[in-house]
Amino acid sequence: MDSVRKAVDRVYGHRVMRRRSNEVTSEAALRAARGSAALSGADWALEEVRRRSDFGAAADALTVGAALRLTAEAGQLLSIWRQSPVRVLARLHLVAAGGAGADTGTAPVAGVAGVAGVAGVAGETVGRPRLAGEPVVETPGSGSPKPLIEAPLPPADEVAGRLDGLAELVIAGSSAPALVTAAVVHGELLALRPFGSYNGVVARAAERIVLVGSGLDPKSICPSEVGHAELGRAAYVAAFDGYLSGTPDGMAAWIAHCGRAVELGVRESTAVCEALQRGAA
Repeated sequence: MDSVRKAVDRVYGHRVMRRRSNEVTSEAALRAARGSAALSGADWALEEVRRRSDFGAAADALTVGAALRLTAEAGQLLSIWRQSPVRVLARLHLVAAGGAGADTGTAPVAGVAGVAGVAGVAGETVGRPRLAGEPVVETPGSGSPKPLIEAPLPPADEVAGRLDGLAELVIAGSSAPALVTAAVVHGELLALRPFGSYNGVVARAAERIVLVGSGLDPKSICPSEVGHAELGRAAYVAAFDGYLSGTPDGMAAWIAHCGRAVELGVRESTAVCEALQRGAA
């Protein structure tokens, strides 16, 4: 925890942050979306994410589009999260799926031409936890990749109960460091996979909301999604297995993994600050 806090404090102390923090935030959002999409199987180059505006029917394009929309949306939900986290999760899924009322074209990430042409997830499954017997597909569309998380799905009644417990934890608050709470929210949503699609990108967006809303990363310039992607899918799954185990060592491994992801996100944004300082970005 101390290591993560010191790393975050260092990048916030960079001289570029005094004058150009909005630019750093925008670039961090773009890189966060790319990283989250990569973990879900859509590993596009950063410049490809930056230039594209069409996110059509192919699974990888849908995933990138969902990640971009979630990154833009997360900052608008901070005030609601502490009062109604389940409502925020429903909204995140609606936005990821491009459902009706998501206003997907109105809040693009800075530096991206816009997020249009989204093939939404049809039906009544959007924006609500799954019911008994409903399937889970991380990314709808043609060429859907193999699921990253293959642990058994908890039944719908267990999902409902554990979501309520997670909401109670968030609303009550905790003396635990922000990183611990963020890791628990992230891990629990991956374990539950409460929605019929896009659970991975939603879980990582929820982690971002906790890190920003807690005050650890108030300007959202330390994209943990970048770090998770850099550490790799295999390491992500291995650390998550520790969360699923419920053991002290397993939980510690998952929290440490999430901390390392934040530190790598800090390194990414530090590089952005240095590039801005040199006039190279």
